[in-house]
Formats: sequence, structure tokens, C-alpha cells
Amino acid sequence: MRYIFHLIKRESHICLRIHNIAFTEEIKNKMEGIVHKTISVNGLDMHIAEKGEGPIVLFVHGFPELWYSWRYQIVYLADHGYRAVAPDLRGYGDTTGAPVNDPTKFTIYHLVGDLVGLIDAITSEGDQKVFVVGHDWGAVVTWHLCMFRPDKVKALVNLSVPFLPWNPMGDMVKMMIAAYGEDHYMVRFQVPGEIEAELAEMDTKTVVKKLLTFREPGPIYIPKGKGFKHSPIDAPVTLPPWLSEEDVEYFASKLEKTGFTGGVNYYRVLRLNWELSASWSGAKVIVPSKFITGDQDLVYHMPGVKDYIHNGGFQNDVPLLEEVVIMEGAAHFINQEKPDEINKHIIEFLQKF
Repeated sequence: MRYIFHLIKRESHICLRIHNIAFTEEIKNKMEGIVHKTISVNGLDMHIAEKGEGPIVLFVHGFPELWYSWRYQIVYLADHGYRAVAPDLRGYGDTTGAPVNDPTKFTIYHLVGDLVGLIDAITSEGDQKVFVVGHDWGAVVTWHLCMFRPDKVKALVNLSVPFLPWNPMGDMVKMMIAAYGEDHYMVRFQVPGEIEAELAEMDTKTVVKKLLTFREPGPIYIPKGKGFKHSPIDAPVTLPPWLSEEDVEYFASKLEKTGFTGGVNYYRVLRLNWELSASWSGAKVIVPSKFITGDQDLVYHMPGVKDYIHNGGFQNDVPLLEEVVIMEGAAHFINQEKPDEINKHIIEFLQKF
């Protein structure tokens, strides 16, 4: 019986791999129609990838990602009558001009300003509203975009990170230290140059693999000088069906060019964001919204997050929140892990408008 079980499991894994190869080839063929542009935005030369015609859907990535994280969504939305636009954010990929050695130039106000400038650049005068989809840090930025400039957004779909209201009790770094200690990744990211030096000792592809394949509900720990606690430096990483070696190569090639500092700076200004955002205490997001996360997502399991999502706090802060979806068996990088389901959730919501 045990032999039969393992045989079935092995055959299922082979089928998944075959399906993934076919799916990847299909996406690769359709990705040939994606157009790449550079747009002057807020002092940056911002790289965007776009495809399709129709209402604009702006896709905003997280850490440590790129426009490429939305490859499945770009193709799907373009095939269904939308113009899908995905930038490399400030400090990432082929977007240049950000002073990466100055973390103070990476506040939430800079990041929202980049998106406002991009929206103005890609829309016509008569219609300057777009649909927006965000994930991870992209979700943080787009919640704030909708809070600061609801006049720019028709509707919002966010993944992984719910709206995080200003907390008078303290900033995020202090809360992470209290909850998880000094080895928590957000805490380890605070000292300029320190985490970059440690990651430089590892192959960039290995770092990408260990981050993108992380699917524990608990936090990521990076003890000083020891690499990732969940996966030792020399431990091999088996890629899941949704992530190919080619995907890893693309992410790694861009990170090797830019380094990690740009992305890590988003965490280095958490305290500054908290200080600068005090005037927004109690402000609400008044944009039609949908939120999707996985039940294995590390953010979903942070202290207080489940209670906030399910017991009224989230709905109070986002009054036009129409739906919350918790996907079983899904982890943090949900738009890549579950592209079919995420694509359908996105388009079903956008078609209401």
C-alpha cells in the first residue's frame, strides 16, 4: 500500500511538472507580445511592461520581485480586454534614478508619488482613473495610493497584505522585535549594508529560490552570519511546479545588476513612514476593494492580523471592502503560485465596474 501511495504521488508530481512546462511554454509564447517602455516619472526612468488594449489595470509588485511577478496576470488580463501595465518599482529591476544609498528617498510618499506620476503618464486626459492590483509591498503602496489619492483608482484588488492603519502605539520595527526578536527579517534589514553583505556571500539564484519558495506560516528569520533559518545556505531547494529555473534566472539577473539595497530600503524607512504618517491616523480607504490571501501566508499569521481581517477592523477601515478571500493551501507569493485562481478572482471583481 505504501509503495502504491508513493507511486501515485510520484506520478502526480510528474503530471504537475508536465502541466507546468506546457503552461510555461504557453505563457512564454504570449509574453512575446509584451511591450517594454521607459517613462519619466517623479525623477525616475521607470521601466514598465504592458500588453493589451482597454481599461488599464496597474499591477504593483512586492519584495524581492519585479514586473515579471505578474507575467500570468498580464497575459490573462490582456486576453480579456484590458491593458495590463506592470512597472519595476523604485530601486528595482530596470527602473533607474533612485538614490539607493539614501533610504529616506524610499518613503511611502515617494512610492505613492511614483504611481501617481505613472498613472498620469499612461492615462488620457478624459479618464485618469485605473484599476489597481498589488501584492506584498505593492499592496502596502496601493492601499496608501487609495487613501491619499482615491481620485486615481476605480477599484482595487490586493494580495497578501491587508490595509495597515497608523498605530499610535509604535512603529512596525518595534512591534516585530517584541513579537519575534532580533533575527526577524524586517529587523535584520534595518542596518545599511549589513544584510546586503550577508546575502552577497550566497549565490543570488539561491537567495531568490529560498525567498520565493518560503511557505511556512511563521516568520522568516535570518540569524546574523547564518543565512536563512528555514533553509541553511548549503541546503538544496526543490522548485515548486509554478516556479521554473528560467523564472529564477530572470529575477536573479536583475538583482545581480541592482543589488538588494533598493528593495531593502522599503523596510529601512518603516520608522520614518510611521513618523510622517501620523496625520493620517484614523483615515479610511474609500475605494471599492477586494482582498485575497493564502492560509499559509506569513503575513496572515502575524500577531493580530487574523483578528483584524475577520472581526470588523478591516471592514471599518476599508468601508467599500466587498470581499475577503482566504485560499486554502496557498502561501505568500500567491499570484505566481495560484495564477488561474487569482486571475479569475481579479477579473470577476473588475468586471463589476
